[in-house]
Amino acid sequence: MIRHIVMFSAKDRADLDTIENGLNNLTQIPAATGLNFTLEIRRNEKADQLGNDIDIVVYGEFPDIETLHKYKEHPLYEKSTSIVRPLRELRFAADIEG
Repeated sequence: MIRHIVMFSAKDRADLDTIENGLNNLTQIPAATGLNFTLEIRRNEKADQLGNDIDIVVYGEFPDIETLHKYKEHPLYEKSTSIVRPLRELRFAADIEG
């Protein structure tokens, strides 16, 4: 299994709803493709004492790296990117096996 974790911060907090809605396009990919994976989009609760720069987190679990690549090739992935990229300041991603 591959865990795909992507964290975003907004350039302007007023754009958080637009960023979240843009990222929510990603949750339609499994149904549109028949690929078997789970994906969640969540706002950061910002409970950490030291660092709360991240606003929104995408968390996905994919059975293998090939499924992750197919997810990233889907047109809804590009649609999401085109909405979010101009509004985000930071983007950090990690793909971990386990």
